[in-house]
Amino acid sequence: MMAEPMAHRHSVDEYLETIYFLAFPIGEYTPYPTGSPTLSTRVAEMLGVSRASAGEMLKRLEADGLIERGERKEALLTPAGRERAEKVVRKHRIIERMLTDFLGYTAAEAHVHADELGDTFSEEMVDRIAERLGQPERCPHGWPVDTELEQSENRELAPLSDLRPGDRATIVRLAEHDGELLHWFYEQGLEPGRELEVRAFEPAAEQMTVRLNGSERAIGDRAAACLFVRRMA
Repeated sequence: MMAEPMAHRHSVDEYLETIYFLAFPIGEYTPYPTGSPTLSTRVAEMLGVSRASAGEMLKRLEADGLIERGERKEALLTPAGRERAEKVVRKHRIIERMLTDFLGYTAAEAHVHADELGDTFSEEMVDRIAERLGQPERCPHGWPVDTELEQSENRELAPLSDLRPGDRATIVRLAEHDGELLHWFYEQGLEPGRELEVRAFEPAAEQMTVRLNGSERAIGDRAAACLFVRRMA
């Protein structure tokens, strides 16, 4: 059997970062209900590897004491796993800011390169970068550098797909796991800080229409689920 070329490019830290995002969505962590995709399936989808490769890595993480199985066999970050995952997340976001603020990369480009560079920076280097950047509060895509703030803020946000016609909101964060989608967000002007209004919701077409910067545009369900917003009064 031919080995997957991408399977060996993802480090333990990248897997922990992915599990972290699944464990702390917009809202509190809850085990996956019956019938939903297994953790290995969701991790495999986000990293672009096979379920078998993801399953093997999850076994390794469990053996290393970084995750444990819950009552429904779902994977939970252990205290050690959570601490390491949060350090990885913070490092990624600070490197993104370095790439955009110092080197002139676009926000979408910075995400790709931050993944590539993550293992090359020590914690001490990241602390120095953060100091030179003036201790940035957020990455270019709106995610707080402080993971405690991120988890607290989760309760205030909702995916755009939850809104209905007449609702107005401010974009706060952009999901990062899909590089092509992330580029599309910026091409469409769907950036953190932008205000929009939902004009129409069309379930049959799996899309909604929003008004942004004085014009209307259609956003598919998949993209709307990856835009995290704060509702406006």
